[in-house]
Amino acid sequence: MKLDVIKLDGAKAGTVDLGDEIFGLDPRADILHRVVRWQRNKAQAGTHKVKTRSETSYSTKKIYRQKGTGGARHGDRNAPIFRKGGVYKGPTPRSHAHDLPKKFRKLGLRHALSVKAKAGELVVLDSAEIAEAKTSLLAKSVKALGWKRALVIDGVSVNENFAQAARNIEGLDVLPSVGANVYDILRRDTLVITKAGVEALEARLK
Repeated sequence: MKLDVIKLDGAKAGTVDLGDEIFGLDPRADILHRVVRWQRNKAQAGTHKVKTRSETSYSTKKIYRQKGTGGARHGDRNAPIFRKGGVYKGPTPRSHAHDLPKKFRKLGLRHALSVKAKAGELVVLDSAEIAEAKTSLLAKSVKALGWKRALVIDGVSVNENFAQAARNIEGLDVLPSVGANVYDILRRDTLVITKAGVEALEARLK
């Protein structure tokens, strides 16, 4: 697959060959769903917590005698049956993460890249570098290129000036190639990969 390479000013800077084994797959929703679910579950905090009957602040005294009242048998007011009592089998802090094989995660990333390529939402940038870290200058270029919700994936590292300038632009995210992931790729309207990023991703996914 051949794609035009552009510069930040919109001018053409040649073409690049993209491997069909990474950018030319027929996307499968089931694979993408499994990888996104694995990502989101791993990121979930899991800090939910309720108080059990041993942690609520009522007295532990038996509320009335066992027999002779005509009422049901009860212990103390901490029981789950009472208002403001402890919660029975409620959520406790835990990890929501589950395992997913590394090969399957790589496959998911290939399918995510193929989704963007097939939809025409993939842009190859010559380099994500600017002379000075000014948000206004980068914002003008982004607006001229028509990127509203975009993810920029660079090579091994991100240019410091570019990253600093992009920090205050709404809808623009910048990641090194090692940070490329299925969820961030799919949630953005435009995927922008630098030439260095293409080389790094192909080396990572082959």
